[in-house]
Amino acid sequence: MLDSYLPALFFLILGLTVGGAFAVRSKADPYECGLPSDVQSGFRFGISFYLIAMLFILFDIEVIFLYPVAVQLRAFGTFALVETVVFIALLFVAFVYVWRRGALEWR
Repeated sequence: MLDSYLPALFFLILGLTVGGAFAVRSKADPYECGLPSDVQSGFRFGISFYLIAMLFILFDIEVIFLYPVAVQLRAFGTFALVETVVFIALLFVAFVYVWRRGALEWR
């Protein structure tokens, strides 16, 4: 019985080890791409940065909802196809609205 839990235990230990290694890293290390971070603690981002980030998360999560339907579309039938088309149409209308309002323009 313990043999069936062995792979899960292995991945748990591996995940904790890798996570711990990344958490212990020094803050003086270069940030991504080998470039040092020059951002001071008092630096403030503009509202457009947060707006674009929120819109990205919103549209990204809505697209993730399409994956289960796409995988099992034949099992769900025509009703799911119609609902998916309506969902995509509403998502497109929201995207066009945001685009026309200028929320995606980087200032």
